[in-house]
Amino acid sequence: MNTRIFVTEDDDNIRELIKIALEGYGYTVYAYESAEDALVAMEQTEPDLAIFDIMLPGMEGTQAVKQIRTEYKNPNLPIIMLTAKDSELDKIIGLDMGADDYVTKPFSVLELMARIRSLLRRANASSKPDSGSLTMGALTINTNTGEVLAEGQRITLTLKEFELLKYLVENNHRVVSRNELLNKIWGYEYTGETRTVDIHIRTLRQKLGKYCEYIKTVRGMGYRATTD
Repeated sequence: MNTRIFVTEDDDNIRELIKIALEGYGYTVYAYESAEDALVAMEQTEPDLAIFDIMLPGMEGTQAVKQIRTEYKNPNLPIIMLTAKDSELDKIIGLDMGADDYVTKPFSVLELMARIRSLLRRANASSKPDSGSLTMGALTINTNTGEVLAEGQRITLTLKEFELLKYLVENNHRVVSRNELLNKIWGYEYTGETRTVDIHIRTLRQKLGKYCEYIKTVRGMGYRATTD
């Protein structure tokens, strides 16, 4: 299957580097300088994954991601954000808008490729039929549709947030370490990036609202899902 990736980056050198690298791995790449151009193009050609720089002329990448999540025909499109800012706030904003992952500049091509492959693999797996549903307290997790309901009200999660919640609920009998979550959900080992897990857990808790207490932090060990 021909995998189409949209890359939106206003820096000509970085955009061309990513385009050449992805094409070298066999992907079909559509490159854009602005979020507006990318969103218009999506109406004609549906990508399998999109990469957005946060700081763009005109519409910022975070706003483009938010628009995709609320208005695009495929709201579950896998999205990676690029950012020159290494602050936790920037990462949280990007993830809260709906990004599935982020890469901080400067980055290595190998790191970016690992994240792309992992996200595509996970997105493909999530589209296949699963066992049905999981429940924990007031939460119902539909593993076929990717929906999460809290007392009948839908909670909109990104792909990574959904997979985190699903994995924690499936393993609610034990504490799951950050490294295990990184490897199981992101599908790769990347030293020093366990904060990725913490940031996703934070945004997941925010969206769970009063049910955020279902996800417990076990100091020095990791996380556990429980209604206790």
